[in-house]
Amino acid sequence: MANTLQELRPASTAVEKDDFVIPLIDFGPFFSGTPSDKHAVALSVTTAFKTSGFLYLKNHGVPPSVVSQAFSASAKFFNRSQEQKDGLGWTTPQSNRGYIATGREKLAPLEETSGINELRGTAPDLKETMEIGREGIEDLPNRWPDHLDDEGKDFKETMLSFFDTCKTLHRHIMSAIALGMNLPEHFFDEYVDAGDNNLRLLHYPSVRKEVFQDNPNQVRAGEHSDYGSITLLFQDRHGGLQVRTPNGSFVDATPIADTIVINAGDLLARWSNDTIKSTRHRVVEPPKLPAQDSDADSLESHPSRYSIAYFCNPNFDKLIEVLPGTYGEDIQVDKKYPDITAGDYLVQRLSATI
Repeated sequence: MANTLQELRPASTAVEKDDFVIPLIDFGPFFSGTPSDKHAVALSVTTAFKTSGFLYLKNHGVPPSVVSQAFSASAKFFNRSQEQKDGLGWTTPQSNRGYIATGREKLAPLEETSGINELRGTAPDLKETMEIGREGIEDLPNRWPDHLDDEGKDFKETMLSFFDTCKTLHRHIMSAIALGMNLPEHFFDEYVDAGDNNLRLLHYPSVRKEVFQDNPNQVRAGEHSDYGSITLLFQDRHGGLQVRTPNGSFVDATPIADTIVINAGDLLARWSNDTIKSTRHRVVEPPKLPAQDSDADSLESHPSRYSIAYFCNPNFDKLIEVLPGTYGEDIQVDKKYPDITAGDYLVQRLSATI
């Protein structure tokens, strides 16, 4: 480990284009550095959320082997028969658990959700997902395949463990945000201890390249912002994630090995009185591969893409009030949003897209 604050200070860049920067932040010093090192990481995290709304995190404490195991289990799940997957189908926004078939969900910016059926008809999202919520909630069971076979039992065990691993990282990142916003380090602990989060497994099936050529509006996942506080995104190597810049262009958020892409969501932006940005993003046709992989560019179809998103939320019963220090006469900023419980807000948003 480096010995000085300057050596430990996160300063790398993951994406830089069109006057838009997404930093690559080393989270290791937050776990093991001095108090000054820890505060420097916290400021880097919070600054990223206030500027681009996105960051890449390395040395985050989630072992690569654990991520690989989760991706393997996800791929095996999506390889099941359509009948088996449909038997585990998603039911209601209140539950937000279970399988969602290709074409059912259409992601869009909030102001465009009134026309969601038309969007779904002209350019459906080319993805299927499996939604996993907090285990043990009465009348809201997860839709596990453990009754089908031993592989289904292994899937449940793997995903429950991965859920808890991500829950722990969520708490650490919220502590960093607290420090970066001049709040007590453990300010958010009481808001996130229940783990009312959502683990979303995503499979973007193989698709012929002509589908994108014939329909310029076709995407794998429509432009949208996330609903909760933060999202932890684990990508495979194929790419396709793009982030919208303030000038309206989109830049590629290219996969970087052993990192997690983290972005702020709408509820955290609201919570922070819009000092933190919830930035729109989408998943499109994968970018052209490097020259050494040019043979793959000659194929007629894009391969399947897998990703795992862990949507972090405040406890559903918590009242979300605009954070202290983000409004008031002393800084001449008004409080922009009324109070709302986290659960009510998220159900409102989910109801508009599925």
